[in-house]
This record gives sequence, structure tokens and C-alpha cells, in this order.
Amino acid sequence: MAELMEWPCLDEYEKLVIRMNTPRVVVDNAVSASTTVVKVDSARKHGILLEAVQVLTDLNLSIKKAYISSDGRWFMDVFHVTDLNGKKLTDESVISYIEQSLGCIHHVRSNSFNGLTALELTGTDRLGLLSEVFAVLADLECNVVESKMWTHNGRIAALIYVKDCDSGNPIEDSQKINRIEGRLRNVLKGDNDIRSAKTSVSLAITHTERRLHQMMFADRDYERKPIIRSASESPVVTVQNWLEKGYSDVNVQCKDRTKLLFDVVCTLTDMQYVVFHATINTSGDKAYLEFYIRHTDGTPISSEAERQRVIQCLQAAIERRASEGVRLELSTEDRRGLLADVTRTFRENGLNVTRAEISTTSEIALNVFYVTDAMGNPADPKIIEDVRQKIGLSNLKVKELPLINHREAERDEPTVGVGGAVLLSLGSLVRRNLYNLGLIRSYS
Repeated sequence: MAELMEWPCLDEYEKLVIRMNTPRVVVDNAVSASTTVVKVDSARKHGILLEAVQVLTDLNLSIKKAYISSDGRWFMDVFHVTDLNGKKLTDESVISYIEQSLGCIHHVRSNSFNGLTALELTGTDRLGLLSEVFAVLADLECNVVESKMWTHNGRIAALIYVKDCDSGNPIEDSQKINRIEGRLRNVLKGDNDIRSAKTSVSLAITHTERRLHQMMFADRDYERKPIIRSASESPVVTVQNWLEKGYSDVNVQCKDRTKLLFDVVCTLTDMQYVVFHATINTSGDKAYLEFYIRHTDGTPISSEAERQRVIQCLQAAIERRASEGVRLELSTEDRRGLLADVTRTFRENGLNVTRAEISTTSEIALNVFYVTDAMGNPADPKIIEDVRQKIGLSNLKVKELPLINHREAERDEPTVGVGGAVLLSLGSLVRRNLYNLGLIRSYS
């Protein structure tokens, strides 16, 4: 009789557990002298770590340290974060947003692009390609409202959100959509990319940067050799199995930057791995990440080929966003054909766009471009100035790459106030759990 009663109640019990254990979120500035500590405690489900990290990285926060533990049905994370200037979070609206967003991560969340049509493009990168894409869209009377474009290992992936220039409505006419797809596909094919160039209208609503990772992963950019060897250090990734505990141990060492943890966790999640434990540390401009993972079916990595694939995919995920080049910021009144004109000027002056972020706010275009010369080398400052003269010195500005502040990364002495005592205890609990499993050397 007991067995007959148990199984029909299982699904409802699972739902009850989640309802009863809505994520508990604490944001505290009293625990650490140099960082704001964010703690998330909730029922565990696949992908919840990615959703939590996504909330923090979408705010451009720098994650200095993190302790992650999620054995059994429970998920407990402690993140030490700062803003890009290395300062604690003091804006109450930001803190409130974090608490509210992390408090509902069991629910489906996505970027809001209602009223726009999403175009997905992948193909072989070449000088002036982005200019040709925007010229086609301008000719077809498509207004680009938002867009992100990445390049890696000679490949390009772009997600472009458009609306009709005249009506301001999403483009739903099937004939026009077919025309757009056809012309963009011809541009992407060029002379030598007949098979791998792809264009499509995206129907599913997905986080833009996660979708870009998925597109480049599907394009198998990780298997391709870079056309131009980057001058920056390549990330070091090692993978080995810990048979005693049934985990695969993934270690990553690379230059620290914003959104690094998101890029790694996003790739592991979409490759159908579950992170059970992890420690993230930064020292100076270096980041050290260690993950204990299993497949969603509970098994560790099972072959040398799979191990090498994980290494390649994680290296690619880290490199995609680490674009070389001068950062140019364009801020001007939006108009028809603006992007086509600006990117044509880049092309005519031999500047190659390695990454782009396009946005429009209240009829003002706010665009960021990373550019190199045609060979992938640093662009000539004189050429940059010529381009600025043509586009408008007040509109197009050269910006230094946003460096993460590392001044206080080495020392993180706790200064516990009245409100921080409980959080410090819970953070210690996570570290103690990792220590007891043999995953970290000390939890003191």
C-alpha cells in the first residue's frame, strides 16, 4: 500500500518542495571589507546556477569569488561581487533588483524584445561583412534596434533585432522574411562559404548572449584554427576524472574579465553538464575556476574524445568575448541607414569589426564596436582619427577597454556587522561542505 501511495505523489511533492523553497536571497555589505556578498539558497534544478550568474553579469558586476555547492536537492551559492570600479554595491535600486531577480530564478526569464523580429546569422568572417549586412537591412527598410555580433576563429555569429522602418511593427510578412533571409544568406556566402552560411528568423526567446554561444557552438567554431593568432594569453583548461566521488574535475586559468563565469557556466549547461560544486577565485588580473561536474544522467566524462571536446569548447567560450581591438563608442541620434553608413566608413578605411553591440534608447543610437586592421593587428591611430573625423568627433569616441579593478582582490578580510553574522555563517557552511568533500584545502 505504501508503494502505491508513493509514486503518484512524486511529481506533486517535487512541485511542493519548489514552492516551499522559493530562493532565499541575501545581499550584504557587512560581511566583507572589499566586496558585496550575495547568497542564494534554493531547491536545485538543472540550469539554476546559470540563471543566477546571468542576473549578476547582466548588471556588469565583477565576480571576485564564489563558492557553489548543490548536492542533493539543495543549491547554495555565495558570490563576492563588485562594480567595474572595484567598489561595493551601494545603489539600493541595484540591490533590490538583484534580490527580486534572484528570488524568482525558478521561473522562466528572458530578454524582453517584444515587438521586434530576431534574425540569426552565422558564416565566415571577412573584412566589411557587417557593413554589407547592415546595407541589405537598410535597403529592405529594416530598422536595427538591438544587435550583438561576435567573431572567433574566422567565424561570425550575429543576433539582430529589427522592425519595419515605416510602421515600427515587427516584420511578420512571410514573403518579406524570405526576401531578407535570402539576401542575407547571399551576403554571408560570399565567394567561399556556400555550405556553412546560415540565416534564420528566431522564434524562441532566449538570452541574447547565451544564444550567441549556442550559435557558435552549433557552427563548431571550437574545431577551427584561428586565422590570426591572438596576442593575448590563451585560457588553460584541464579536465580529469575523480573516480572516488564520481565527478569530472574541470580547471580553468585565464585572464579575469567581466562575464567570464557566465561564459563558462553557459557552455557547461548547454553541453548538458551539471555543476555540483565549484570555487572561483581571482588574484590580480588572473582568474582561477574549478568545477566538479557530471552529465545530467549523473555520470562523469567517459572518454578521451569527450574530455578534449570539453577543453576545446570552454577555451572557445572564453575567447569569443575577449575580442582584440580598439573600442569605439558611437552615440548619436538614430536615423535610417546609420549603421550601414558607419560600418561602410570602417570598411573603406580598412577597419575590421571583431565584435559589436548595438542598442537604441529613446531614438538615440548607443553602439560599441571593437576594431582592428584587416590583418587583425592593432589599428593605426591615424586611421582611427580619420574615421572619427568622417563620422563626427563628438559622436564616435575611442574608449579604453573597461578594466576590472583589482586593487583589493588580494585581501578580503571580513568585517562583520550585526546584519552580516548570519550570512558569514552560511558562507562558511558552503566552504565547509566543499572542504569536507575534499574540494578545497581550507574553509577557514
